[in-house]
Amino acid sequence: MSKEYKILIAGFGGQGILFSGKFLVYAGMIKGREVTWLPSYGPEMRGGTASCAVIISDAPVGSPMVTDPSVLIVMNTPSYDRYEGAVSAGGCVIVDSSIVERPPTRTDVDTFRIPATAMCAEHGLVGLANMVMVGKLIRETGVCNMDDVADAMRKSVPERKKDLFESNIKAIELGYNFDQDG
Repeated sequence: MSKEYKILIAGFGGQGILFSGKFLVYAGMIKGREVTWLPSYGPEMRGGTASCAVIISDAPVGSPMVTDPSVLIVMNTPSYDRYEGAVSAGGCVIVDSSIVERPPTRTDVDTFRIPATAMCAEHGLVGLANMVMVGKLIRETGVCNMDDVADAMRKSVPERKKDLFESNIKAIELGYNFDQDG
């Protein structure tokens, strides 16, 4: 049986939503998987709504649309309100608890609350909460191996932002190593 991850990442423009998806797609391609990446954002971009649908599969992908994600990353309350109900039963929801205060309404999905924005502020990684969230996604789903993170990051980070390579890796590691139970 083939494995397929239908991932929806959502938040405000400027939170690195699209970059997170791009990174995951490169991680999937490194493993030879079939991938799609479908970005969506409001007209304002920075500060407006943004989402990114990613599919990583062992089999060909028929459509890039993700209407029933198996994994949801939310980085703001409006996105949580909008997409929590769409997650397929048995799925995984990862919430930036620094920004989203409300508790989950679903009991048929695994919800992980991680204070990604606060963790970044504490570790001098302001602006990289998206990658903390991706680290938690990797830990909880196994969508890729930590061994592949550096290669995927090299392909994802544009030349003009190469100075952020190590910071992005550190942010992923923070999320990966975060223990919700303390």
